[in-house]
Amino acid sequence: MPLKSNQVVTMNFTLKDDSGNVLDSTKENYPFSFISGANQVLPKLEEKIGEMIIGSKKDLVLAPEDGYGVYQQDAVRTIKKSEFPEDIDLDKGMGFIAKSPQGKDVQFFIKEIEGENITVDFNHPLAGKTLHFDLELLNLRDATEEELDHGHVHGSDGHHH
Repeated sequence: MPLKSNQVVTMNFTLKDDSGNVLDSTKENYPFSFISGANQVLPKLEEKIGEMIIGSKKDLVLAPEDGYGVYQQDAVRTIKKSEFPEDIDLDKGMGFIAKSPQGKDVQFFIKEIEGENITVDFNHPLAGKTLHFDLELLNLRDATEEELDHGHVHGSDGHHH
C-alpha cells in the first residue's frame, strides 16, 4: 500500500555504487527518518518504501533517471578565481551554494583548479550513477503537528530541539 503523506518513515539503509562501494549507510549510526510526501528523499525511493511492510528488507536499484539524474556536461563551467571570496583557500571537491538567476539556491562543486580558471560542476555528486539500496523498513507513524510545522522528524526517531 503506498505511503500516505505526512507519515514518519524510519528505516535503515546502505547505499552503494555499481562497484559495491558504500556511499552512505545508517548501519554504524542511528536509523534514518523522514516525512513522506515532503520531498525529503528521492521520489522513486519513497514509492518503493511504500510497497514494504514494517520489518521487511528490500534491495532496490535506481537508474540515474530515478536517482539524481543523468550527468549533464553543460552543467560544468569554468569561472575566474576572482568570482570567489578572497579569504577562502579553494580546493578541488569543495562545495558552494550560489543563487540562480531565478533566485533559487543551487549547489556546485569545484572540479578542477588551473591557475585563475576554476572548473565548477553544478551536477549532483551522484548524478549519472546507478544507486543500489539495501533497505529495512523499521517503523511508520503519523507525523505530529509540530513535526509538520518544523518540516522534520522529532523525538526518539529523529531530531531533537
